[in-house]
Amino acid sequence: KNRDSWFLAYIMDTSDEEKAKGKTVEVGRAYFATANRRFTVLDAPGHKSYVPNMIAGASQADVGVLIISARKGEFETGFERGGQTREHALLAKTLGVEKLIIAVNKMDDTSVQWAESRYTDIVTKLSPFLKTSGFKDDQLMFLPMSGLVGDNVKERKNTPDWYTGKTLLDTLDAIETPSRNKSLPLRIPMLDGYKDMGSTIAIGKVEQGTVRPGNKVVIMPIGQKATVTAVYIKDEEMQYATCGENVTLKMSGCSESELAKGYVMADAAAPVRVVSKFKAQLQIIELPEERPVLTSGYCAVLHVHVAAEECEILKLYESMSMTDRKKKEKNPRFVREGSVVTCSIALARPTSVDVFTGVAQLGRFTLRDEGRTIAIGKITELPKEGTK
Repeated sequence: KNRDSWFLAYIMDTSDEEKAKGKTVEVGRAYFATANRRFTVLDAPGHKSYVPNMIAGASQADVGVLIISARKGEFETGFERGGQTREHALLAKTLGVEKLIIAVNKMDDTSVQWAESRYTDIVTKLSPFLKTSGFKDDQLMFLPMSGLVGDNVKERKNTPDWYTGKTLLDTLDAIETPSRNKSLPLRIPMLDGYKDMGSTIAIGKVEQGTVRPGNKVVIMPIGQKATVTAVYIKDEEMQYATCGENVTLKMSGCSESELAKGYVMADAAAPVRVVSKFKAQLQIIELPEERPVLTSGYCAVLHVHVAAEECEILKLYESMSMTDRKKKEKNPRFVREGSVVTCSIALARPTSVDVFTGVAQLGRFTLRDEGRTIAIGKITELPKEGTK
């Protein structure tokens, strides 16, 4: 396929479609371990046609590694308005990635030759932008590397002396992961369900609680009751799995068609809420040129945990601009990009969600329209119990 460094991508891109295009389409999975930790790598697509897939992948991650190309011209393209680097960083933040490692790759390229000036230049350009996406200084870590020759990935190799920090794997090893509550009712957003050797299998990530064989669960929004018969992490059978683990579960009492992507498996005694509308706070990033304002009646696609649902903005309650947080406008007729707005959103069909202060992962979402991310938000309030 005569592309120098794509053989690295070739290893993670598993389907024939991906190999032919040289682009990641689905979210690839791989596992590796360092001295202190076990990692699951979710290789999410960077290309803009596949952003919905990327959202599903990134929503399962605790730590993001954003790979930036240092090659002249490539960094610039990804970073201009409408470039992918911007969208990825923004989505990562909304999807709950707490720590972001920015790996400036291709430092060995002939146009760069490990020049410190190029690295500093990229860091200075990216920092202010990442801060506007909501990352704080202590959540960001920059490091230079070359994936092709392996500099600064596991060992320093040819890394020049001007870089005094840790290698990529050492950085990952030392990172603090978010704390989650193990004792609260179980919540697992489903990624997929399938049949294997006659038994029904479910895949997802434990966002809250602990899952054990014998657990009685209910799959929402359909209300299907089921029992977990075995818990696996990376094909190894476990006694239990706690928050943050990507698990494979053997199920009884349900069929694979009831384990669709976007459904949520919850504790039967304390099921997750299912709503068809909610109140939210939105941050409007960029609107399509053909519809430059957001009003009630605006329709878009809402991505929440791994579900994607069509939705409509019902009513705008209050807005303020991101630059001047003091000036608030009550019941605005419309809002433009760059503002923060409190509004209510109606979903095309009932979906399992939670408020952001409950299970954060089930309470943050992105809105997309015309193939781009138009807003990021968090659910602030659900309808009262008993009303749908």
